[in-house]
Amino acid sequence: MRDHTSELRLAEVLVEASDTLADDFDPELYLSRVAGHCVELLEATAAGVLVDGDHLPALVASGHPRPLALDLLKTQQGGGPCVDSLGTGRAVPPVRLTTAESARRWPEFTAQARAHGIGATYAVPLRRRETTLGALNLFVADASHGGAADGELRLAQAIADMAAVGLRNHRTYTEYRTLTSQLQSALTSRIRIEQAKGILAERWHTSVDEAFAALRRYARRERLVIAVVATSVIEGSLDDAALRDGWSEPSGEAP
Repeated sequence: MRDHTSELRLAEVLVEASDTLADDFDPELYLSRVAGHCVELLEATAAGVLVDGDHLPALVASGHPRPLALDLLKTQQGGGPCVDSLGTGRAVPPVRLTTAESARRWPEFTAQARAHGIGATYAVPLRRRETTLGALNLFVADASHGGAADGELRLAQAIADMAAVGLRNHRTYTEYRTLTSQLQSALTSRIRIEQAKGILAERWHTSVDEAFAALRRYARRERLVIAVVATSVIEGSLDDAALRDGWSEPSGEAP
């Protein structure tokens, strides 16, 4: 019988990467876990994610193991596979760091990576259609990994793509929740204003339009949000004389 363990583990990782619709979502922790899964599935020494910050590589990155990943990512301020992938939106295939070409291409990064015992590296973008949100960088001790099969690069890209979907979905979810909250607040404010208008119209024996005009006039004079004034009217905490200041009683109406 075929062993499906690796396929099942990959499926679990992809499902987890897509599960970002939560109010307590932590992007840094999320990306760190994605990097950790890449270390596990792709047998890497370390992995990290560099995110796009206003079209510049952000200095704060996530990775696993965190100290090693952070060091290798921060070293790439002078150039490196993750920065290249982030800038171009394309994958950087596995590169041996033991070659003179690597030293010429990324001198500072190559020296630091070799000091940590890293022999090869590759990177893939976190992209959603035409938008690149960051880049995932994998670091491998074995220099022979520089000739790794295309399947590993594709697997890393699949995980990165799912992470990009997860990040974008959370952003959409957050925007939706914000809009819902704003709409609910507006509805609540409208209800309170209508209640206050009714209370004043009945108390003053006038129309709701006149009552609303008094509410608005007081709010402008005191530089308050009209919904706040309406709440004070409903709660009975607003001085009626102050509210009626400047209001002219309609002719023929009882006060």
